[in-house]
Amino acid sequence: MFQIRIHGRGGQGVVTAAEMLSIAAFREGKYAQAFPSFGSERMGAPVMAFCRISDKEIRLREPVISPDAVIIQDKTVIEPSNAFNGLVEDGFALVNSHEEIHHNLKNVKLKCVDATELALQYVGKPIPNAVLLGSFAALTGIIKIESVIEAINTKFSGAIAEKNVNAAQAAYDRIIGGE
Repeated sequence: MFQIRIHGRGGQGVVTAAEMLSIAAFREGKYAQAFPSFGSERMGAPVMAFCRISDKEIRLREPVISPDAVIIQDKTVIEPSNAFNGLVEDGFALVNSHEEIHHNLKNVKLKCVDATELALQYVGKPIPNAVLLGSFAALTGIIKIESVIEAINTKFSGAIAEKNVNAAQAAYDRIIGGE
């Protein structure tokens, strides 16, 4: 089972990102679950969501304590949320940041992507979730970009879907291209 924990702030699409990851996994014939964890339900408050992907039925229902990957949608939550806690050795960390993050992570594949900038460019709003899902597909290989695109088209429609698909594809292409 591959476990993902997503950290961010209310209004950034953290919960939607987890849902789209699970939809993408379902599209590939895998089992998946996604669920949120948040305190005060207000814009800008720290939010966490979880996603599990497996080839077998998932019976766990508790929060992800030892993730194989963390996705950080807002780097300001890293320290207060202890976002890297429990991240497994040889895991993945994907951070929305225009600058490199220096953290004492052992044997973790860390990638920083300016997801907000790409979201503004492609979507017109600073909501980085689709960009980070495209980046996640490229970084981990756990899901395919085609499945991410299908998930986006399942969750959204029309111009919003098209813009998010373009943002996810651009992020994927940047990572695959070595940027």
